[in-house]
Amino acid sequence: MNDSPASGVGNGKPRVLAIVPAYNEAGSLPTLIADLKSHYPQYDVAVINDGSTDDTAAAARRSGARLVSLPCNLGIGGAVQTGFRIARDEGYDVAVQVDGDGQHPADQVHLVVNALLETGSDIAIGSRFLGGDGYRSTLSRRMGISFFSRWLSAICHTRITDATSGFRAINRRAIELLAGDYAEDYPEVEAVLVAHRAGLRICEVPVQMAARTTGSSSIGGLRSASYMVKVSLAVLMASLRKRRPAR
Repeated sequence: MNDSPASGVGNGKPRVLAIVPAYNEAGSLPTLIADLKSHYPQYDVAVINDGSTDDTAAAARRSGARLVSLPCNLGIGGAVQTGFRIARDEGYDVAVQVDGDGQHPADQVHLVVNALLETGSDIAIGSRFLGGDGYRSTLSRRMGISFFSRWLSAICHTRITDATSGFRAINRRAIELLAGDYAEDYPEVEAVLVAHRAGLRICEVPVQMAARTTGSSSIGGLRSASYMVKVSLAVLMASLRKRRPAR
């Protein structure tokens, strides 16, 4: 279900689509979307409702955001890729992911978008580990983040400090690439490698993140071990696949 088309800016400035993947985030969406609209009235906001079983769709409608409801739960990768395909098909210059759980504060979004535009990078990643305060997750999660960040830094020959951060802005080249090649499950780490192998430029910028406002993380307990194994295998497989140059 797709409630409305992109509005467009039409004033010579980059057209920006804020992609909000949401699974059972009815409690956090109203505040997040209100904050996005307040800080960035020039952005279009698309909520990708990933098969939620709560009132996520209704909350998105009431907020005035564009709503795209997937027929079933595809996972974060499928939801975000849906947003990338909208951005590709409708000619957006920039797509920025802002998670529906409230961990990516609206007042930090301009930092990743500005970093993308000012550095000439294709992907700008918001890193919670490049200084500043804010929520940095649990010790076990930080250890996993450190492991993947060091691994990607070595592979990509670029310093990566927050490999699992989904707080990212991407330009047209990256939109074209990732709209067609994006992992379904736990995609953040693999997407960095895919982008690097396609010749895209990647940068990081310091941001402050927040603890989720409602609900709980899908990665916890035994799933943390599963996450480490699945992402490690995905990175290995991505390293072996034939390079796909970006356009």
